[in-house]
Amino acid sequence: MSNFIKKHEIWIFLFLAPLLNTLFVYLRAQEFMPSFVYNHGRFGLLLLILVVIVKYTRGIEGIKEIFKPMLVWRVKPKWYLFSFMFAFTIATITLVLKNIYNGVEWVSIFNFDISIKSLRLTFIILIWAFMGEVVWVSYSIRELSKMMKPFLASQIVGVVWTIWWMPIVYLGEGVIPDFPFWSLLVGMMGTAGMCAVVYHYSKSGVCVWLLQFMLNMSLLMLAVSPRRGGIPTYTAFVVIYYITMLIFMYGIRKRKSVVLNV
Repeated sequence: MSNFIKKHEIWIFLFLAPLLNTLFVYLRAQEFMPSFVYNHGRFGLLLLILVVIVKYTRGIEGIKEIFKPMLVWRVKPKWYLFSFMFAFTIATITLVLKNIYNGVEWVSIFNFDISIKSLRLTFIILIWAFMGEVVWVSYSIRELSKMMKPFLASQIVGVVWTIWWMPIVYLGEGVIPDFPFWSLLVGMMGTAGMCAVVYHYSKSGVCVWLLQFMLNMSLLMLAVSPRRGGIPTYTAFVVIYYITMLIFMYGIRKRKSVVLNV
């Protein structure tokens, strides 16, 4: 059994993560835990599952390896700028296209949600983004990329990430009622793919962390989230995000004649 777990470590994690999360969300849906524990515990549980598995298979050194990319911060400033601006730019493009299609007043594009300025909420989103980067990128995409091309690795992670989110959306305190599965899927696959691109060129978990943080912040600040902008607007956003990811994943690779290896 021990050898089996060590050999299939990544696949065991990708199986257990959404499975145990479904149980966790079910307990919340049955009101067996307070909302505070649920809101923060789902991300903590995700990281805990990973740490326990890696500790069993590779010991403390394995755990250190998971967090190693977070120590890489001396990278070209352009990657910090790119990570900071990417999601915000895609959100702005989405709203501009929406304006052209619907004829909405241009000023509405930058109708920021002032509540997002709460330092506490910003800190919470920063922590959640950190956990997501460590689990889905520093570990999952890196490990799968040892077996297959990074694009395929990122898309597999995107699918599992979607499955992880599904009970949160449909059983617990979800993003929004009747949230379409395929929009969630495209969003997670695009997110995972873009994380793989940024990590490849920067080798920095910090840049990916910033990319994820700004994705969440952009969704909340600009009216592109399912709750503020509506499902059609969010769907348009994730489709544009995904297409742009493909351009970076394949267009840049072709121009520079390099092979992505995360």
